[in-house]
Amino acid sequence: MADLNQETLTDAVVAQMASTPDPRLRKVMESLVRHLHAFAREVRLTPAEWLAAIGFLTRVGQTCTPIRQEFILLSDTLGLSRLVNLMDDQANRVGEATETSLLGPFYREASPQFAYGESIAKHAQGPEMMLFGRVMNEAGEGVPNAIVEIWQTDADGAYDLQALDPETMDMRGQFRTDAEGRYAIRTLIPLGYSIPMDGPVGALVRAQNRHGFRPAHIHMLIGAEGYRELVTALYLGDDANIDSDTVFGVSESLVVRPQMGAEGSPSPDLPSVRYDFQVARKAAHDKSGRVGADPSKIAAE
Repeated sequence: MADLNQETLTDAVVAQMASTPDPRLRKVMESLVRHLHAFAREVRLTPAEWLAAIGFLTRVGQTCTPIRQEFILLSDTLGLSRLVNLMDDQANRVGEATETSLLGPFYREASPQFAYGESIAKHAQGPEMMLFGRVMNEAGEGVPNAIVEIWQTDADGAYDLQALDPETMDMRGQFRTDAEGRYAIRTLIPLGYSIPMDGPVGALVRAQNRHGFRPAHIHMLIGAEGYRELVTALYLGDDANIDSDTVFGVSESLVVRPQMGAEGSPSPDLPSVRYDFQVARKAAHDKSGRVGADPSKIAAE
């Protein structure tokens, strides 16, 4: 029986977990324990602070529901979601592609299907815009029959999960590209918004003197046979918080500005954004690169 102290404890914990059959689980947990113990030593974590952290994580879990994922929100605000997103894309993408962005905590599966140029605003009202362009491969060829999923806030800065009955979907949908890879989506000009600040993550953000706002954006998820699924978003460049997104999702290449008279717009009477998405080839070992999920699916597992 070894006498454990703060210098020898970490190795003792790692040794006890060494018989873990799954090699990936063994590696991850060993690294987690070593970093966690090193963190506690570095900041000289006190019992009161340890208990406060346990309480905080407990409240985060209690706040999660089938329509709200507080743990993903926590990961987002710490930059962890974005880091995992960037590492996965670099490791699994074959060739060049449009930059990725965050799936976010408001994605929902089985959104309604729309025809070319239809509006996804069935309940929400506000100033409209047109989003159009092509889905292309690395050679610049259009990708036909690609699925283009879109979801966003309404003109008041709220997602359907916040503004409507949870059973009702609005401001989201699925489109198919035509034979030349073209897509066209009529929608509302989204408004930037604050992340939910009424829970433990919001309390943490306030304690850090952060504003908690995301710039106006439109989420896109694009998939086609033989290509790596693209999770990205387009950000409106005139938003006041474009340079200080509280979840670190903005990349310069994803910043857009709706303009009247955009060449080729299916609705020239509306402010329009033309954006051509490029998808990469799918690697043989590639799995889903989604950093996030439909909250109802997480709650059900």
